[in-house]
Amino acid sequence: MAVRSRTYAAGGVRLGQAGWLGRLLEREAVFSWAMLAPALLFLLAFVAYPFLYGIYISLTDLMTGRAAHFVGLENFVANAYDPGFWQVARNTAVYTGGATVFKLLGGLALALVMNHQFRGKKAVRAAFLLPWIVPTVLSAIAWMWIFDPTFSVINWVLVHAGLMARGPSWLGDSTLAMVSVIIANVWRGIPFYAITLLAALQTIPMDLYEAAAIDGASSGQRFRHVTVPFLRPVLAIVTMFSVIWTFSDFQLVYVLTGGGPANATNLFATYAFNIAMGAGQLGQGASIALSMFPPLLLVILAIAVYLRRSD
Repeated sequence: MAVRSRTYAAGGVRLGQAGWLGRLLEREAVFSWAMLAPALLFLLAFVAYPFLYGIYISLTDLMTGRAAHFVGLENFVANAYDPGFWQVARNTAVYTGGATVFKLLGGLALALVMNHQFRGKKAVRAAFLLPWIVPTVLSAIAWMWIFDPTFSVINWVLVHAGLMARGPSWLGDSTLAMVSVIIANVWRGIPFYAITLLAALQTIPMDLYEAAAIDGASSGQRFRHVTVPFLRPVLAIVTMFSVIWTFSDFQLVYVLTGGGPANATNLFATYAFNIAMGAGQLGQGASIALSMFPPLLLVILAIAVYLRRSD
């Protein structure tokens, strides 16, 4: 009996504890924070901590094999007087702007085509996702073969068509190298635009198109006054994501050109990596990487304000 009493008593404690926890979780605020806790811990561990530690490193003269000393804003001042830094800023702006515009136009065109009924529509949709699914490094290696001066299929077509006696060095010329990396980025990013905009197109009620057609609106007018207003919020959001991803792109450019030739394709991410890992100047590299934060923050705030005004 004593053993059974202790068992019941222990069971009673466990039941009491479970009931206390259940009553606590019944509170909406407590339950909400309990559900958010794993995500918050993940963000603190893998986003907030690296970001704050990067800020700390950027304020030091940390180098490989040497202890760090606090130097304040000296690294950022050095960047401001570095011509290579401003060339990288221009490269990043050209790369981001060019790639984003062509991805937007190409993705919208593909979405409009795929929004119509035709044979093999599902297969075509699946094929359009391949550039987005293939790992970035594999895509970059494939584009290296495409742009190779000796084995390039583009050069082969140009030479055999009689347009050129010799194919250009796509990744060896400063201007063509930037064009090449933009082409590779557009090829990889168009599926994201196309699929997202296609999903938005399919939410537009067909009654609006029919009413506009009855009122005598042409196809261009229906696109302008029906399609575009419905797509505008989605376009703003996907443009924001595309700008963030393109602005901070690393793998594609690093594998294709490594930032060359002559710093012509160096972006903030590749330049920071070369300074930090190549030259061992970790503090200087961290300050270059953090230079991406203000322009990206301005883009996010501008799009947020635009969406708020649209609503």
